[in-house]
Amino acid sequence: MTIHITPNTTSSYVPKPGVRRSRIGEGRPFPLGATWDGIGVNFAIFSANATKVELCIFDPEGKQEVERIELPEYTNEIYHGYLREARPGMIYGYRVYGPYEPDAGHRFNPNKLLLDPYAKQHIGSLTWDHALFGYTIGHQDEDLSFDERDSAPFVPKCRVIDPAFTWGDERAPRVPWDRTIFYETHVKGFTQRHPSVAENDRGKFAGLMTREVVDYVRSLGVTSVELLPIHAFVDDSYLVDKGLRNYWGYNTIGFFAPDPRYLASNSVAEFKELVSAFHHAGLEVILDVVYNHTAEGNEKGPTLSFKGIDNAAYYRLLPDQNRYYINDTGTGNTVNTSHPRVMQLVTDSLRYWAGDMRVDGFRFDLATILAREPTGFSEESSFLHACMQDPLLTEVKMIAEPWDCGPGGYQVGRFPPGWAEWNDGFRDTVRAYWRGDDAMVPEVASKISASADLFDKRGRKPWASVNFITAHDGFTLHDLVSYNEKHNEANGEDNNDGHDHNISYNYGAEGLTDDEEINEIRFRQLRNLFATLLFSRGTPMILAGDEFARTQGGNNNAYAQDNEIGWVDWKITPKSRELAEFVQKLIMLRQSLAMLRRGTFLHGTFDEELGVKDVAWITPSGDEFEDANWQDPEARCFGVLLDGRAQSTGIRRPGTDATMLIIMNAHDDVVNFTLPEANGGLRWRNVIDTNLPEREELAPFEFGDAYMATGRSFLVFMLEPVDGDGAKDEARRSFAHVSEAFARSAGDRLRL
Repeated sequence: MTIHITPNTTSSYVPKPGVRRSRIGEGRPFPLGATWDGIGVNFAIFSANATKVELCIFDPEGKQEVERIELPEYTNEIYHGYLREARPGMIYGYRVYGPYEPDAGHRFNPNKLLLDPYAKQHIGSLTWDHALFGYTIGHQDEDLSFDERDSAPFVPKCRVIDPAFTWGDERAPRVPWDRTIFYETHVKGFTQRHPSVAENDRGKFAGLMTREVVDYVRSLGVTSVELLPIHAFVDDSYLVDKGLRNYWGYNTIGFFAPDPRYLASNSVAEFKELVSAFHHAGLEVILDVVYNHTAEGNEKGPTLSFKGIDNAAYYRLLPDQNRYYINDTGTGNTVNTSHPRVMQLVTDSLRYWAGDMRVDGFRFDLATILAREPTGFSEESSFLHACMQDPLLTEVKMIAEPWDCGPGGYQVGRFPPGWAEWNDGFRDTVRAYWRGDDAMVPEVASKISASADLFDKRGRKPWASVNFITAHDGFTLHDLVSYNEKHNEANGEDNNDGHDHNISYNYGAEGLTDDEEINEIRFRQLRNLFATLLFSRGTPMILAGDEFARTQGGNNNAYAQDNEIGWVDWKITPKSRELAEFVQKLIMLRQSLAMLRRGTFLHGTFDEELGVKDVAWITPSGDEFEDANWQDPEARCFGVLLDGRAQSTGIRRPGTDATMLIIMNAHDDVVNFTLPEANGGLRWRNVIDTNLPEREELAPFEFGDAYMATGRSFLVFMLEPVDGDGAKDEARRSFAHVSEAFARSAGDRLRL
C-alpha cells in the first residue's frame, strides 16, 4: 500500500478566527534547530525525502495548537525559516509531509506532531495512545495502514531557549586520566532519599548540586561523576501498563534536551548550574549517552520524531526489506550514523554538551553501534574519525561500552587511541577469583595489570581499561556477596529478565542475615573487591552506594525500578560507614602512589642497572613464580611485587620510587606468606590488611617473616628503604610521603 501526502493534506488543526498569521522569512539552513538571536528565532530541520514541513506553534502551556507555518525555504536538504515574532519560551513542534511508503522506508504522516531533533528543551510527557502510531492499530496489516488521528495531545513539545548563562569563574577540572576515578550514579536515585536534599529538589539536578551531596562525593575522593542518561527519554508502553517506568533512561528521544523530569525549575540552565557546582568542587561531570537507538522502536513503534522526519535517513533499514529495521541494539532500531546528516546530529549533540553545557566527557552506550559501517564494526569508521579530528571532542573524556547485540559486536580493546573502554573482563575475572574459582591466578594477574593483551598497542595507556566490578546493570557490590541468584520479581517478568551469570556467592544465607560470621566474611570480601579495584592498573569505576554496602534486594536489573529498590538508601549503619571510610583510605593511597597510576604496562621487564623488575609474581613461599605455579588450578594466593624505580620514565613524582608488595589470598583459610627480600629496602611496613581494616599504624615486618594472611584477604606492604643517597634517598622520601597520606586518610572526615 502506497499513500502520497499532497501539500493540501492536513490533520484536525483549524486556525482560530481572528488569529493573525505570522510572517516568516527565509532564514538560514544553519544552525539546525531553533536558534534565538536576540531578535527572532531561526528554524532549520533536515529531511532528504519530505515534500513540505510545517512549524506548529502552541499556547504557553503546550495544550492548544494555535498556528501552523510552512517553512518557506529548502536548501541542501534542510527546510528553514526565520520567525521575527518568536521568543524564548515559545512552544513548538513539526508536521512533515511526504510519501507514506513503508516498503520503501518512508513513513511520513503530517497527522503526527514531531519533536525537533535539535530541540534544546522538551516540555510535558508522552501519553501512550493509538494516535501516536503512523499506522492504524488493529488494522489487518498494521504497519501499512495510514492513520489520520492527530497525535499532538499525547506527545511532548519543544521549547525555544535562551542559551545565555553566566559561568563566572567556573573552570573545568581537567582531571588527568591517570588520576581519574569514575563514580557512576543516577540523578534521581542518588538524591531521592537523601536527608539533606530539599523535598522539591529530590530527584532533580538541583538536588544533586546540594552542598551536602557535593561535599560527600568530594570527600570520598572520586574525581568524575558519571550520570546515567539525562537526555530526554520515554517510558516504554509495556512498563507503563505494569505501573513501572524506564528508570535508567536508556530510551532517548532528544539528543540535546535534558529530560524534564530532572528539572526542578523551568529552565535548562539548572543543568549548567549543576556542572558549575561540580566544577567548583573539582569534580568532573560525565554523561552516559545513548546515540545507538531511539524510543521509536521497530516498524510497529510510535512516530515521535526521526521516524516521521526522514525514516530512511535516520535509521538502518534491512537492505532488501526497507519496511523493517536492522536491530543490532536489541531495542528495535539502530541509528544510521553512516548518513552524514545523522552523523552531524550526533557530533553536534556531543559538541553542544561539551561546549555549551561544559560537561567533561561521555560514556557511549553500545558504542560498537556507532562505529559500525554497512560492512560491520570498523576501527576506521566515520564516527570514530569524526570524533578524533574534532578539536573540542578531543579535549574531553571518551569512554566506550565496546559491545552491542549485532554480529561481531564484542570489540573490547579495538577502539582507537584516545578512547577508554569498559573492561567487562576485569569484572568477571575479579569476581570469579574472589569467589574462589579454580585456575584464576593467570587471568587475574593480567587484569590487575590493565589487560595489556588488549590495550597495549598503538601507544594506548593503561587508563584505556576502565576497570569495574559493578555497574548500574547487575548486582550491587553488597548483593554480589549476598545472593547466589537474582531476585527480579518486582520487574513483572517472572524473574526471567537480567543476567544469570552473576559470578556471585552468598556465603551461607540468601540475602540479608543476622549471622555475624557470614556478615563478617561479606564485608571482608567487599573490602577485598574494593582494594583489588583501586590497586589495579587502569581507570577504576565505582557504582554509587557500593562504598557503604547499598542493596537492591538481589535485583540485578533495576532498569524499571523507580522506587526504593533503585534509589540509594542513605540510612547508614556503623559497618557501612566503616566500609566507606576504608574506601576513602584506599582512594587516598591510590592517589598518593604514582607507581599505581603510571602510564606504562607491566610486563616483568628487568632493569639491569637497578637489578629489579617492574613487576614480579611471588608465591606464598616468597619465591618468584615459575611455569608450574601459573598452571596450578588450585593456586589462589599470590603476591605482586611492584618496583616503581623500574617503572619510571624519568619523571619524578611522590610515590614514583616506592616499592610495594600486594598479597591476594582467595583461599578460605589462612596462608602463611613469606615476605620476600627487596632490593634497597630495610623491612616491610603493612599498610592494608582487609582483615584488620581499622589498623592505623604502619606495622613493621622483617624480610623472611611469615605473615598470616587471613582466608579471603587482601594485603599491601610498603618497602621501608635503607638510609643512603641517590635513588634510595628518593625512595625514602616517597615512602615518607605515602606514610603521611596513610595517616591523613585516618584523620580526614568522610562527609557521610
